[in-house]
Amino acid sequence: MAFRIALSGLDAASTDLEVTGHNIANASTVGFKQSRAEFADIYANSISDVSSSVPGRGVRVTRVAQQFSQGSTEFTSNNLDMAINGEGFFVMEDSAGDRAYTRAGAFSVDRDGNVVDQTGARLQIFPRIGTTGSLFNTGSTVDLNLPVVSGTPQTTSSIEATLNLSASEQPPAVTLDPTAPTFTFPPDPLSYNHSTATTIYDSLGTAHTATMFYVKVADNQWNAFTFVDGSNVTVGGNAFADVQFSDTGSLAVSTGDVDALGNVLIDDFNPGGGAADISGLTFNYSSTSQFGSGFAVNELSQDGFTSGRLSGVDVDDSGVVFARFTNGQSEPLGKIALARFSNNQGLRQIGDTSWAESFASGDVQIGEAGTSSYGLIQSGALENSNVDLAKQLVNLITAQRNFQANAQVITTADAVTQTVINIR
Repeated sequence: MAFRIALSGLDAASTDLEVTGHNIANASTVGFKQSRAEFADIYANSISDVSSSVPGRGVRVTRVAQQFSQGSTEFTSNNLDMAINGEGFFVMEDSAGDRAYTRAGAFSVDRDGNVVDQTGARLQIFPRIGTTGSLFNTGSTVDLNLPVVSGTPQTTSSIEATLNLSASEQPPAVTLDPTAPTFTFPPDPLSYNHSTATTIYDSLGTAHTATMFYVKVADNQWNAFTFVDGSNVTVGGNAFADVQFSDTGSLAVSTGDVDALGNVLIDDFNPGGGAADISGLTFNYSSTSQFGSGFAVNELSQDGFTSGRLSGVDVDDSGVVFARFTNGQSEPLGKIALARFSNNQGLRQIGDTSWAESFASGDVQIGEAGTSSYGLIQSGALENSNVDLAKQLVNLITAQRNFQANAQVITTADAVTQTVINIR
């Protein structure tokens, strides 16, 4: 019987050595979770045995338990590297539709633009609802796919002009008349007081230069001429917009061609090149003033843009993935889905630092980062293995001692048996 007890101890110590060796081997594996060998004694007796005098029968391995404590975070220069600070797993799906769950966030992009892990499994996200806004459908998941272009260009519909037209200016000596046969672009510098320009975009994303000339016609009254690519665009059929100010220098709304919101509506015009007519374009002069100081362009912005190519990806701590494009635009692609389980130690290991759902783990619960007990996502970082090398080396020595001690039990039992055999 002593042989069997010692053999069970050797087997348990050997398992302990294997588990410790596995932990040490994966000390540098991203997202790895260390294991711990757990043991229980074997005790067997019959109905007629006296419990106080029945020896044990050895030891057995009850389970190799995963330890899901947080690993340290290592920062990288790749925005597609992600770490979870807190509870949760990334949701991955392979080509067969099978799902796996991992803490290893070292992601890359495959040939089809999908964000994948080292096995080719695709990262799952909650899709955006509609084409605008930042609302996400948390009832389903899709693959995270990075677009190549930003999609449809946006026609310029509004130009925000924050200017100061100098009140000390006098009306120019030369009349700016774009209908005159001698008119050329740019006009005679003596025919206007100030000018500025900005870029606008048509429905095809083609850039056009919009140039504005401001002509003082009387105290507190200006004519604003607008030219796109050198051609005059009209306001209410006139070559210019009538813009007036109060005696305090502020814009006079609902006067001339300025509406109650400080907007000047430009007539429809054809930008050419096959693009649709630009209609509804407004100049917002609500923040424009006429003070005695010199002419100043404090802000001149517009809301159109051309198409662009993908230039980068950002992920915020709530898991929203933003694509940045060369046209200066960014758009949310979706929100990274996280999974959790009632019993993490019940997950089934499938290798490649991934786990699968099992009966013991409980049903998967899919949610958003930063909500309930789900952790936050750190972009440009990886979660290191949670293996403590110093502790594992101590465990290695302990397991070795246990193995040697059980081997000594066999040696002693053998000596006792030999003594019995040698009795004459």
